[in-house]
Amino acid sequence: MGGTGMMANLARGAVRAALDAYYRHSPAAVAKLNDVVAKRGEGSWVWTSDGRKFLDFASGIGVTSTGHCHPKVVSAVQAQAATVVHAQQNVFGAHERAMELAERLHKRVVPAGLPRFFFCNSGAEAVDNAVKVARAHTGRPNVIVFEGGYHGRTIGSMSLTTSKTVYRAGFGPLMPGVFVAPYPNCLHCGVQKEWGRSGYHPAPYVPPFDSPDARRCCGSPIDSIEWMLQMQTAPSETAAILLEPVLGEGGFLTPPPGFLRTLRQLCTKHGIMLIADEVQSGAGRTGTWWGYQQFDGGDMDPDLIIFAKGIASGYPFAGLAARADAFDKLGPGTMGGTYGGNAVSCAAAVATIDVIESEGVLQNVAARGQQLMKGLVALAEKHPNVIIDVRGRGLMVGVELAGPKGIASSLTRAAAKRDVLLMTAGSRETVRFLPCLTVTESEVDTCLGVVAESLAEALGGQ
Repeated sequence: MGGTGMMANLARGAVRAALDAYYRHSPAAVAKLNDVVAKRGEGSWVWTSDGRKFLDFASGIGVTSTGHCHPKVVSAVQAQAATVVHAQQNVFGAHERAMELAERLHKRVVPAGLPRFFFCNSGAEAVDNAVKVARAHTGRPNVIVFEGGYHGRTIGSMSLTTSKTVYRAGFGPLMPGVFVAPYPNCLHCGVQKEWGRSGYHPAPYVPPFDSPDARRCCGSPIDSIEWMLQMQTAPSETAAILLEPVLGEGGFLTPPPGFLRTLRQLCTKHGIMLIADEVQSGAGRTGTWWGYQQFDGGDMDPDLIIFAKGIASGYPFAGLAARADAFDKLGPGTMGGTYGGNAVSCAAAVATIDVIESEGVLQNVAARGQQLMKGLVALAEKHPNVIIDVRGRGLMVGVELAGPKGIASSLTRAAAKRDVLLMTAGSRETVRFLPCLTVTESEVDTCLGVVAESLAEALGGQ
């Protein structure tokens, strides 16, 4: 073994020992996917303390939207940290960055019908507050969510989450008043199978393949909600319907044509608030500012948008965008939080919005998303009995595999050995692709090459 290789092994041994020491202080309940120590990040890349360089297609689960340490975000954070770090939202009327951010969101990012904002720290906290707002606004207790949805790990948001039992098992009793409707999963729909999956095949989104309208829904998911409103939770007791426009942890499922529009009509008919959980699909991830805008001409028209993750390029920040009257029935003191709207995080969010707008990031998302999906479809054509679906929008892409249980995890582990970071999604065998929104053409090509090699390894050379 050469001197360089020996030094690398010694460094990795030291890192392993240091990690073992750290793990003695960290609960095993916090899962670890890769036993490495991140040292530095730049763009789509992360360097570890033992000298490895990873191409990051996880992005902190869709958080580092403008890439690791974008210079304009770093500059904004440094400047704010030297001015005001924290001006607590109850003690002060506002701080300058919060006012600047609210103006940017209202004029440039959020639909005009949602002019009110509440700032907090995390997606789960924002979800909890969205439920409070809906219950107060409507005077009703119940919330309808969807199978496979992920909304967080607090007691409230966990009660709304059904993507995996691990997030809920053993923590009951959970919050009452939650009803779970089926999310349209056309790939596994019994009616689709009877139709011979007419209109369903991998990646109907990517030109020159065809339009997303090629997928036809049998209508049973909407029927299930209408029956739920007759049999389980009366409209007069239903405050909100809450969903991710693109199902995240549940497997990156996209809704069929007409589904979101029909939900809007149903909610309007019964005075139910429609809440879009855009924590993972928002902030440009799909190629539009909000994931719901990819479907039905944006006709979902939500009453509340929940945002977090990529809105601040890695800094802890989240919030709600709401219609003008949404907060009217909540008295002073019913909402808040010590760190909500932190000045440094607000500065990061302002800079993130500016980068996305000034550097053509949404256009890059569309182009690189098509490149990624075309490459994955080409791989599916080589493995038609293994890759059974390629789906998503923009740079929120999922690949579902048929095969032995654990094949998706085997693929991500094989990719990590080749210095590419990927994650699985949901209870089915799905791999998710969440690169930073500034990812380059060559970086997408690198990832596709590694995925092909990793799939071959996961299949045992088949």
